[in-house]
Amino acid sequence: MRNPLDPAKLNAAMEAVHRAGMPGLFAEVRDGDQVWRGAAGVADVVTGRPVTADMRHRVGSITKTFTTAAVLQQAESGQIGLDEPIGRYLPRLVPGERGDAITVRMLINHTSGLAEYLPYAYPSLKAFPALADTGPESLDENRLTRFHPTELIEMGVTAPAVGAPGGTPGVYSNTNYLLLGALLEHVTGTTAERYITRNVIERAGLRDTELPAEPYVEGPHSQIYEAWFGMIDPPRDYSVFDMSWVGPAGSLISTVADLNRFFGMLLAGEIVSPSSLEQMQRTVPVVSQEGKTIDYGLGLHPMEGPGQGTFWGHGGTVWGAGTLAMIRADGKRQMSVAVNLQRWNRLDSSGRPQPHPIDDALAALHRVAMCG
Repeated sequence: MRNPLDPAKLNAAMEAVHRAGMPGLFAEVRDGDQVWRGAAGVADVVTGRPVTADMRHRVGSITKTFTTAAVLQQAESGQIGLDEPIGRYLPRLVPGERGDAITVRMLINHTSGLAEYLPYAYPSLKAFPALADTGPESLDENRLTRFHPTELIEMGVTAPAVGAPGGTPGVYSNTNYLLLGALLEHVTGTTAERYITRNVIERAGLRDTELPAEPYVEGPHSQIYEAWFGMIDPPRDYSVFDMSWVGPAGSLISTVADLNRFFGMLLAGEIVSPSSLEQMQRTVPVVSQEGKTIDYGLGLHPMEGPGQGTFWGHGGTVWGAGTLAMIRADGKRQMSVAVNLQRWNRLDSSGRPQPHPIDDALAALHRVAMCG
C-alpha cells in the first residue's frame, strides 16, 4: 500500500524529537518524485542558530557502505577475491593462521572474529561494553590525535578474538573496515580515501560528501554534542575532531540529500553491479555495538517497515553525531535523518542504558518517514 509523503506529519514528528530533548535534527524523505526536507531545533545550543536540512554532517558508520562499494568494484574487476584469505593480500597485518582463515567477505560482514580496537586506542573506554566502567576522558585527550591505521589494526588483531573466523553470530568491529581500507590501498596503489572519493563519491555525483583529512567540517554544519550516557553534563561539543581514529570505517561527512542519492543509485545498480548488490543483501546474524543481534550483509543491513516490505541501509554514530539512511527494496521510498546529540540515555543501577523520550520520538519519526 502506497502512502504518499505527508509534510505536516513529518514536521510534527521532527518537532516531537526536538521536544523530547534532541537539540537539533534534519532529514530528507523521498517517495518516487516527491521530496520532503525538514529540520527542527538548533545547530548551536549557545547561540540558538537553527539547524537546516542542507547541513553537512558526520555520518559515522554509513561510511562502511561506501567502503564496501569500493571493495566490490575491485572484486568485479578481479583485483580482490571476496572469498580469498586476507593474509594473501596483507600478510603482515593479519599473519599466520588467522590471515589464512579470515576472508575478505568475513571482514565486510563482521564474521572475522577480530576484536574492536577502540577500547585499546582510548584508555577510558577499556571496560567497554561495561558502560558504567567507561568514561569520556579519552575523547578530549584524542581530539586532535592523528592515528595511523596500521597501529589501530594491530590493536584489534592482537586483542583476544571475539569469535572464530566465519562463525555466527559475528561481532561488529571497526577493525574489519580499517583492514578493508588497507586492502584497497594494496590493490589500487592509492589511499583508500582517494579511491573511494574518485570511484564512489564522485561517480555518484555527491557534491557535499567527503572523507576529511582535517578535523573540521567545512561548509554549513551543526555543532555536535556528546553526553556519554550522562557522564558529560551538559553535553560537550565535539564538532572539531581528527577522524583518523575511524577512517574508512566511519569518518565520512555528507548531507541527507547526498545520502539518499547514494543509496538510490546503489539499489539501482549504478554504483556496483546487480550481482554485487545481491551479495550485499545476503545477511548473517551480527551482534551490534549496542549488544543487539541484527542481520548484516556486505555493508548493508535490512529493517522491516510495517506493511511496507524491507528497507536497506545503514546507521552511524561518532562522538556527538548520529545518522540513519534507509531505502525500500523497490527503491521508491527513502529517508536520511541526522541528529546532533549522541548517547543521551543515562545508565540504570545495573549499568544498562535507560529508556529516554528521544528513543520513542525517533522511532515514531522513522515510521512516519518510511511508511507514512
